[in-house]
Amino acid sequence: MVLKENMIVIEGLTKDFDSFRAVDNISFNVKKSEVLGFLGPNGAGKSTTMKMLTGYLPISSGTASVCGNDVTRYPLETKTRIGYLPEGAPLYGDMTTIGLLNFIAEVRGLSNADKRDKVNLSIKKLQLESVMNQPIETLSKGFKRRVGFAQAILHDPDVLVLDEPTDGLDPNQKYQVRELIKDMALDKAIIISTHILEEVEAVCSRAVIISAGRIVFDDTPETLKAKSTSGSLDEVFRKLTHK
Repeated sequence: MVLKENMIVIEGLTKDFDSFRAVDNISFNVKKSEVLGFLGPNGAGKSTTMKMLTGYLPISSGTASVCGNDVTRYPLETKTRIGYLPEGAPLYGDMTTIGLLNFIAEVRGLSNADKRDKVNLSIKKLQLESVMNQPIETLSKGFKRRVGFAQAILHDPDVLVLDEPTDGLDPNQKYQVRELIKDMALDKAIIISTHILEEVEAVCSRAVIISAGRIVFDDTPETLKAKSTSGSLDEVFRKLTHK
């Protein structure tokens, strides 16, 4: 059996906003080919953790590393190894889909030939052909989400951090994106931050639940479901996160 390396290592990670502790001394690792569902109710600390891991929010204490790079000491190296889909859609609304992806490719330093291939591949994977030349501000919420996903995978990163990746998608689009995530997991480490329990069942090999800034569960979705008397993830989730 080949042991897979830890692509993400989080140890004692803590975030304070003045006197409020949003994330409280959490630790977990994510290996290559693992899809980790990072679950929690609203305000539990999910997005704050993702922002610290990706270098968009300073860490109060503890450490986080991506592919061996400490995110605080080596922020640029970290960002080259991560594809990040943040909560919401922080896109340039007046740009077209193809214009944005070309811009992101240039920012990532891709060569002209590589840029063209990577942009075309991202468009194909997220099925954006029909909106390539449309201004992003005119797109539906679901298409905006898919454009955000396309820019996250553009440079073929080793690690993907996806905050609510299927938010705003219709059932067919959700299925397509979930299949894409499973396909990409073959050679990547992926974290999906979500409050949608069906997402975890559909694509995740492991589930971590955070409540009030602390980890209250870390195991497989099957083990989580087994804790329920009715076989319902909702039931277990409520028990674990109820204050």
